[in-house]
Amino acid sequence: MSADTLIVAGQEFSSRLIIGTGKYKDYAQNAAALEASGADMVTVAVRRVNISKPDEPMLMDFIDPKKFTYLPNTAGCFTGEDAVRTLRLAKEAGGWNLVKLEVLSDPKHLYPDMEETLRAAELLIKDGFDVMVYCSDDPVFARKLEDMGCSAIMPLGAPIGSGLGIQNPVNIRLIVEQTKVPVIVDAGVGTASDATVAMELGCDGVLMNTAIAEAKDPILMARAMKLAVIAGRGAYLAGRMPRKKYADPSSPLAGLI
Repeated sequence: MSADTLIVAGQEFSSRLIIGTGKYKDYAQNAAALEASGADMVTVAVRRVNISKPDEPMLMDFIDPKKFTYLPNTAGCFTGEDAVRTLRLAKEAGGWNLVKLEVLSDPKHLYPDMEETLRAAELLIKDGFDVMVYCSDDPVFARKLEDMGCSAIMPLGAPIGSGLGIQNPVNIRLIVEQTKVPVIVDAGVGTASDATVAMELGCDGVLMNTAIAEAKDPILMARAMKLAVIAGRGAYLAGRMPRKKYADPSSPLAGLI
């Protein structure tokens, strides 16, 4: 599996796990969790993380942008205009072209506003961005976003920060089967088994933040998530045995003494 890499918009990543940079005790803990996770891509909420004020603690002092790929995202944006403006500013500030788009609806459940998401994605793609897009677990919208030219489809597993795990495996599987660009479960993962389920469904990767940052031991959880993603990917590639209605003995019954 050493050559089984994740490729997004022509960029190759050794890890299929992506982690966030929010909710940690401090940047030092975030950096330690990143190292433990083995991830080589981190999401950065442009509207919340200091990336341009050198007199204040900066994420870049702890997570080297030359070593890790920063993925600017539009967390906290509730309109297409806000999302597009935020990512244009990110490009000006750091030159980032690979971005994560999310346009939220109701603050209570943080489900994506798919109409605004489609509109913002179209504008960003026309601007030359490589757009990884957070979306509902709806195969119809997922196909529209792929046809539009998005670089990765990122359906939610459950509401952001809920830790409920994969709530609709049937739809996730349908999205995986129809999609030619990477499918990365984004939001809802709570523990290692959730990440494994996502990978066993055939997803190309998993993105998480709260599951690691709010664990009792974030560093240990980051390491567990690394192993969970690897195990789930291996199981998917291996091809699980068929489910059977009745027992099937491992040793043949014929010829018993």
